[in-house]
Amino acid sequence: MKPFLIVCSICCFVAILKLPIEFYTFLRTIVSLGAGLLIYSWIKQKNYSFAIVFVLVLILFNPLFPIYLHRKSIWIPLDIITGLLFLIIAFFKKSEPVKQEEKATEILPVQKTYSRDRIVSVKGEIQ
Repeated sequence: MKPFLIVCSICCFVAILKLPIEFYTFLRTIVSLGAGLLIYSWIKQKNYSFAIVFVLVLILFNPLFPIYLHRKSIWIPLDIITGLLFLIIAFFKKSEPVKQEEKATEILPVQKTYSRDRIVSVKGEIQ
């Protein structure tokens, strides 16, 4: 997944340049796929705060219902921020869960029961 996220970030940084509309359609598709994969993995890990950020990225770069901001000066900061987000996520090292030391539990001695401790009813049944 790391190489795909790096490709997404590079595409976002290249989008700063003046390019044909076909590249921006490609950019929307790639960034949407990357955001969708990240959203899926974070929801699976129950990390909802990062998922919400990339839901916004998914909405902004959606290729099916595109949002047109009509000015390159508005898109440039958005492309840079999105590219940085993908780079940070690609190179962010997941910390492994720290194993907690097992506490020694006190083992209480079990009381032994003897046959003489049983109550015998009149009928001879053991209870």
